[in-house]
Amino acid sequence: MKKSGFYWTWQGYLLRPAKTKDAKAYYQQNFCPLDQKVAFLTGSKEQFTEAEVTNFFRACCKAEDRLDLLLVSPQGKIIGESVINEWDAQRRTANFRLALFHSEDFGKGLGSFMTAVTRDFAFGVLGLEQLELSVFSTNERAIRTYLSAGFSVEGSWSEPGFAAEEKEAEELLMVLTRETWEKRKTS
Repeated sequence: MKKSGFYWTWQGYLLRPAKTKDAKAYYQQNFCPLDQKVAFLTGSKEQFTEAEVTNFFRACCKAEDRLDLLLVSPQGKIIGESVINEWDAQRRTANFRLALFHSEDFGKGLGSFMTAVTRDFAFGVLGLEQLELSVFSTNERAIRTYLSAGFSVEGSWSEPGFAAEEKEAEELLMVLTRETWEKRKTS
């Protein structure tokens, strides 16, 4: 998968492919400390070591079956990521994952921008037939973003041990097909 030579901008923000040299800044700017609201919404653990993050990040940059895009603020700080992973070249499907690392960046349209760009790249450039993702039912802002980008809820399952406001959260499977993307593009 090609991982360079393209980027997108919106209101001073830059979305571009991750590079191995970004690993230290990625860790320092987003995991020291990890925003607890973000950890909760994504179901991740509350703390990571520098080695855990930077080693994983570098491996992702080198992997041929994924594309990691970084969102860089107008001030030059890495504040989010948009990822196409679990790419199946035979079936032409992939998983989609998005994160804004700081809750103060929520509600600015950044998730919508990253979702639209990544979606269009997945279908328009990579030629995928289907893009799928999973999201916790308690992450209402993300669900609205994905629905407005054309994804639909295809299934759900309970996520044991994940308590949100004293209720068990469901994990939703959301899917977007090439056919739906093409119809939305022409309407």
